[in-house]
Amino acid sequence: MYEPEVLRRMLQVAVELGSFAASIYLDQKRGQLQANMWKRAVELREKLTRLGPTFVKVGQGLSTRPDLCPPEYLEELTKLQDSLPTFPDIEAFSCIENELGATLESIYSEISPSPIAAASLGQVYKARLQSGEVVAVKVQRPDIEEAIALDFYLLRELSQLVDNYVEIVSSNVVALLDEFATRVYQELNYVQEAHNAVKFKQLYGDRPDVIVPGVFWNCTSSKVLTMVWIDGIKLSEQEAIEKRGLNILQLVDTGIQCSLRQLLEHGYFHADPHPGNLLATSDGKLAFVDFGMMSETPEQARFAIIGHVVHLVNRDYEAMAQDYYALDFLSSEVDVSPIVPVLKGFFDDVLNATVSELNFKTIVDGLGAVLYQFPFDVPPYYALILRSLTVLEGLALYTDPNFKVLAAAYPYFAKRLLTDSNPYLRDALIELLFKDGSFRWNRLENLLIQGRKSSDFVANDALQPVVKLLLGPEGAELRILVEKEAIRVMEALILGTAVEGYRAIPEPLKALVGGGSNASPIRMKESEQSAMLVLRAQILRIWSLLQNSKGFDPAMLEPIVEVLRQPEAQAIGGRVAGGLTQRLAARLLQQLLRPASTPAKAISE
Repeated sequence: MYEPEVLRRMLQVAVELGSFAASIYLDQKRGQLQANMWKRAVELREKLTRLGPTFVKVGQGLSTRPDLCPPEYLEELTKLQDSLPTFPDIEAFSCIENELGATLESIYSEISPSPIAAASLGQVYKARLQSGEVVAVKVQRPDIEEAIALDFYLLRELSQLVDNYVEIVSSNVVALLDEFATRVYQELNYVQEAHNAVKFKQLYGDRPDVIVPGVFWNCTSSKVLTMVWIDGIKLSEQEAIEKRGLNILQLVDTGIQCSLRQLLEHGYFHADPHPGNLLATSDGKLAFVDFGMMSETPEQARFAIIGHVVHLVNRDYEAMAQDYYALDFLSSEVDVSPIVPVLKGFFDDVLNATVSELNFKTIVDGLGAVLYQFPFDVPPYYALILRSLTVLEGLALYTDPNFKVLAAAYPYFAKRLLTDSNPYLRDALIELLFKDGSFRWNRLENLLIQGRKSSDFVANDALQPVVKLLLGPEGAELRILVEKEAIRVMEALILGTAVEGYRAIPEPLKALVGGGSNASPIRMKESEQSAMLVLRAQILRIWSLLQNSKGFDPAMLEPIVEVLRQPEAQAIGGRVAGGLTQRLAARLLQQLLRPASTPAKAISE
């Protein structure tokens, strides 16, 4: 027999969620399911808010799950606010004294009489320690652990019904709820949050434009957390930020670059990407606060995400579909072939411009539609990545309607592709640069242009992984393509330089040898000469980009020189020299056999 308190809560949840389910059922019967989608999404958000902290958290979690919710629900649930009415200050102060084992007067020289912020699980006071430091004191709501335990018990019962009877939901809802509940319970442990903050500061606090507050351990317990006070404005309060003369786009870019490091380098990231958890300081820095919910990106997935972006750039939808195995979206038994035409149908429509010019939300919505149609089980880390970048782009769009988060993220991806020696990323780089046996110099030039925008890009790092790959045992097939391309490049540099030199000769002197302003000293077709000069110009631009990049020093190329001294490198050099000699000899023979009476201009045509 249930306790009266349990029965009351059960009845309240049943009324709110039952009436929502009834509305959905009637919409389906009347054929108005799609027409009323937005209306029902708003209704769900309002009901979850009324049901309190646990359900607000669940709603926020659902807003990151494109495999569970249609796009309309995803967008509406992102509006759920984490704020609830405050609880009595006397209860908060009593909690502080009980947890820290001391009176308020002995801990603080002053403390705000009321909270300066309230969230679903606790509320925050501003105080000054007796030692003089200004701090933020977060105090947990009374009895919140018991209330959440009851709500998750009821939700688990409901989830079992969904798993058993709602066929449209392919994911294991009970398993998802259990994982989410684990995260919420971790958030209830303020000692764990303090450890999270310390780890986050160690990994990302080295950036000069990022602030991570420190922890006061002697004033921290499982229900009270004391951290350095950060004077700042929530990134969501953009009018206030602009009045301070701060650049919101610069702050968002800082958030993007830091998020990419979190997600794709160390894999340890802020799992509650609410804009209220990012503060703009008066000196233009970005401060991260609230470290209750953190997550990790598996190592394999970090590289697979970068590869996924490369496949998107290349419009290689078959490879994109295969990526879903590496990302743990699909089990190996699932056939991805039906997914390929859906990806193609969506991205062929939106990829009229370059990928970097696309609105990130457009891509998320498109992928969400694909995920919702097929038996995907999206890992929590990936859903949080999508939400994090979408939130940042949304903040920037307020200031600049043309802002594109992928364009801002491109320098990071380019730098990783050019400098990371991980086999997965090296293969992705080869895939990006080589197509149908030809090298795409324009792609390399673009990668260098973008990569140099990254603050930690070093020119020397962009050379060694590629050279080592070429000379390694796995580079046999690639060497054939590289040797062919090296001959073409050397020929373009030598003969192209001769053509450009000839063009620089004054016209009267050209007339003496029977040429003109557009003539060539070398026998070749006009189209061939043009292509050679274009290639020469690209090579020189690329070399200039490397020379002008941070950290470029010929002395730093010594490791590469050492690699090039290896027998395999010398063999490649010999084959390239032999091939080049043959090409140049053939060109010379053509010149010698050219009839003396044939005008140079006619020959060049």
